[in-house]
Amino acid sequence: MKIQSKPTGDFAPHPDGSFCAVCVDVTPPVKRDTNYGPKMEFRLVFETNAESDRNDGKPQCIWSRPFTVSLNEKSAFRKLLKQWLGRDLTSNEEAEFDTEDLIGKPANLVIIHEPSQDGSRTYANIAACTPPKKAPLAPSGSFVRKKDKDTTAGSEASVRNVAQPTTPIAVPEAVDSTKAGSDWTKVKVHVGKFAGMELRDIQIEDIAKLTKNWLPTYEANQKPTADDKRLAKALKIAGEEAAISDF
Repeated sequence: MKIQSKPTGDFAPHPDGSFCAVCVDVTPPVKRDTNYGPKMEFRLVFETNAESDRNDGKPQCIWSRPFTVSLNEKSAFRKLLKQWLGRDLTSNEEAEFDTEDLIGKPANLVIIHEPSQDGSRTYANIAACTPPKKAPLAPSGSFVRKKDKDTTAGSEASVRNVAQPTTPIAVPEAVDSTKAGSDWTKVKVHVGKFAGMELRDIQIEDIAKLTKNWLPTYEANQKPTADDKRLAKALKIAGEEAAISDF
């Protein structure tokens, strides 16, 4: 698995080899255009014990490849977690998963160097992320998380951080409320096995299935109820704003 680091401008890429590491950030998800359409993506950031050439004494850091906001078993993020934990998520962990819990989690990273397509620069890529083999590395405390930088700068993030406590990774609250009339994640489902639950409490895979299986029925219904209309609008916005993937 190759994971491209965040471009580092004129700075040298992270050294290659095997390193002790610790996760210091899960970036807020942003919408990006991909070969499969627009998707919400985020990155992991690790500090490592690599010898640093920085003048400020701060440790080396490396950014992961972008991950789609999904815990689908085929998603790249789920595969990374399985490798990092040394096992797959349990059903309880999957239902309550919060990326905030990854902050401060140690790992062992294998980092390789690969040239860009034109050969003009070298990238440091994470080839493996596994449980720590030595004494766990602790965060230095010097790294400022992206969400904190945004707050300091006084900017209002356009999407909610995927790492917000108690919020499942499967439901990013990336919504233009002026389009929805209200937050789509708070719309209650009134059909099927999830009846009575808010969309934010349902895994994104199940939202995608609900969209695929129920929405055509709604569109064929000549007398939809108010609940039908609210749910249909929420599902459509979920597909546009959350960029449901893997389906």
